Amino acid sequence: MAITRDYYEVLGVEKSADADDIKRAYRRLAMKYHPDRNPGDAEAEAKFKEAAEAYEVLSDSNRRQQYDQYGHAGLRGTPGHDFRTMDPQDIFSMFDEIFGGGGLGGFGRAGGGQRGRRGGVARGYDLETEAEITLEQVFAGTAVDVDFTRLDVCPTCNGDGAKPGTERRPCTACGGQGQVAQTGLGGMFRMVTSCPHCRGAGTIIAEPCTECRGRGRVPKRRKLSVNIPAGVHDGQAVCLRGEGEPPAPELSPTGQGIRGDLHVRVRVSHHKWFQRDGDNILMEIPISFSQAALGAEVEIPTIDGESHVLKVPRGTQFGQVIKMSGRGLPSLRSKRRGDMLVIAKIEIPKKLNDRQEELLRQYAETEDLSVMPESGSFWSRIKDMLHGGKDE
Repeated sequence: MAITRDYYEVLGVEKSADADDIKRAYRRLAMKYHPDRNPGDAEAEAKFKEAAEAYEVLSDSNRRQQYDQYGHAGLRGTPGHDFRTMDPQDIFSMFDEIFGGGGLGGFGRAGGGQRGRRGGVARGYDLETEAEITLEQVFAGTAVDVDFTRLDVCPTCNGDGAKPGTERRPCTACGGQGQVAQTGLGGMFRMVTSCPHCRGAGTIIAEPCTECRGRGRVPKRRKLSVNIPAGVHDGQAVCLRGEGEPPAPELSPTGQGIRGDLHVRVRVSHHKWFQRDGDNILMEIPISFSQAALGAEVEIPTIDGESHVLKVPRGTQFGQVIKMSGRGLPSLRSKRRGDMLVIAKIEIPKKLNDRQEELLRQYAETEDLSVMPESGSFWSRIKDMLHGGKDE
């Protein structure tokens, strides 16, 4: 199971860090691990995406407050973008303002305007949230409700960002071209990038929409029922096509194009009796010495909710595994059930009554093994030693 690291640890900042500290830390990591600076380095790309995930949460005051109070579990109702499956250039474009529109030293910006496009059609970002289920629900399959927030096209301005009835005006920074030229190394090279002022649109908003404040997108709460198949494993995700966000405003103001997807990552809660090993179920049961030695029939629960009589063979050893075929979890693909593996834990009684001790001592004599003397005789010898009695 993959463990999500602490977001403050990812960015290398203290929990008391302010917004500027978090922004600087993210910019430093993004520049260090950007795939264009580390071609073919899968580890660098993973760290680039991990830093983006951490920054998205910690740069949002509301989500940061939830994270500080409840950890990763507090973010389940406010899903973030699925950075693990996202193209690095799409991640780059999301936080473009951090790098002044000029990119990471010019990396990944040539041919701007194709970000978020697949085959020429604008595509929105994927989102990810979590759903927790029980092991019994893994066995039977289940439907769970997920409540999340996503960005949708502003209904007031239809995604334009401008106040209805007003018009955009040409961007003065790029002259309405949407691109600006930058030079470096004393004029030895020239590079054309998207205009940081208008973000490549060529126009700017004169009067922002009062509902979306010029963003063209507004947060919208949504609730869905998600079917979780039987046999699903912890950490696996169910993909809901088209339930992510619409294309970014700079690609498609009205949201026309392909919506992103919603990935619902499954988390399986701890069970008080059972443990999972693939499609097998493990369970420890306590048995007495006599049951282990003589054999017994013990009634135990199973994952399907029914009780089953387990036959403990004679001479069962501590830690011995007794297999119950076909009593485990169904395979996600074949639906064939795994096995239930019962581990015998022999319990030694801490107290014996007189009859039990007498019988056990008689048994010990047949083993020809040395055992502790009876308690009365033992303490009598201790008293004799303390009070000057002779040792035999």
